[in-house]
Amino acid sequence: MKQTADAVIIGGGCMGASVAWHLAQRGMTNVVLIEREPQLAAGSTGKNAGGVRHQFSHPANIDLSIESIAMMARFEEVVGTPIDFHQDGYLFLLSKAAHVATFLKNVQLQKSRGVDVQWRSPKEAQALAPGLDVTGVKGATYCAADGVADPNGVTVGFAKGAQAKGVEIVRNTEVTGIRVDHNRVTEVRTARGNIATPLVVNAAGPWAKSIGRMLGVDVPVEPERRHIFIASPPGGGSWDDTGNAGRVPTNKLLVIDFDSTFYFHREGGGLLFGKGDPDEQPGFDITVRWDFLPKVIEVAMQRLPALADAAVSHAWAGLYEMTPDHNPIIGPAADVAGFYTIAGFSGHGFQHAPAAGRILADVITGRDPKFDLSPFALDRFSRRTTVAEANVV
Repeated sequence: MKQTADAVIIGGGCMGASVAWHLAQRGMTNVVLIEREPQLAAGSTGKNAGGVRHQFSHPANIDLSIESIAMMARFEEVVGTPIDFHQDGYLFLLSKAAHVATFLKNVQLQKSRGVDVQWRSPKEAQALAPGLDVTGVKGATYCAADGVADPNGVTVGFAKGAQAKGVEIVRNTEVTGIRVDHNRVTEVRTARGNIATPLVVNAAGPWAKSIGRMLGVDVPVEPERRHIFIASPPGGGSWDDTGNAGRVPTNKLLVIDFDSTFYFHREGGGLLFGKGDPDEQPGFDITVRWDFLPKVIEVAMQRLPALADAAVSHAWAGLYEMTPDHNPIIGPAADVAGFYTIAGFSGHGFQHAPAAGRILADVITGRDPKFDLSPFALDRFSRRTTVAEANVV
């Protein structure tokens, strides 16, 4: 491991890898990326559902999506690594009048930024997602350019590209401290030795707050457990088998029942599904709570009756990295020179990694990112004038 570097990135998920790749593209290659686990993408990145969407309520998040999804569509051409990427759309189901009004307003905002989002009747929504029960649904929004991508493939692709240009990636190594002299970063301390550096990127996801504490910087990110379940048809086999025709979608369309937060999409021959738990408390426990599954199934079988007799083959839990306004933190700290954060994406980090990494790399290397970062500034919480992201699932 190097003893000196121009920058040290803490966290080997999609954000850290994206920043490393974009820095290398800008000629900054004396960089060390440190990951605590034996493998990259072992934290929140590797445990998410892989959804990518333009349908956000905050204009800055829409802009991140536009850039990120466009890059994913050309990932092999640009980065040099193929990824599993499907643009089969997102379908938001709305049952409350207040949500209908909000989403209609959001559709206009999304269209104003060049995104083709369409309003769909319950019957049209049902046609898009075979097997869907639209009882009580007042309407839906659909964007065909939304979809599903492979988080591990994107992360590894960025990491390999960064390594090819000279970035060092150190795994299975924990950061134990960060030295600050005269309000400036000077050194990163690890279990394997220290690295003298003037610049640290906090890409630690749910652990971003802990990294901030090492320098006396408050990074308001809290971990929140989310579950994902995989269902097989009764008797086993695949949902593509002839006997299951019409019971579930055949493509990777991602359907979200916004009122309950229940969502699902096809995953190979199975069906991936989950929902948020309103009683979940912040914490780092990622044990699967099987007692939560009946609550999910109760909602799930109302919207997708095929799940009533399906078999849950396996499940896992991961961590959302939540901020108070459900928007990310991207940029420098005001009080410690050389300390940057890219974290707190509140469940939509993977899909924004390409753009967010590019923007932060531009800021670090003194380029104009051509993006207004004020909604994502670390010090916005002290100003108490934040505009929250409403489309968090």
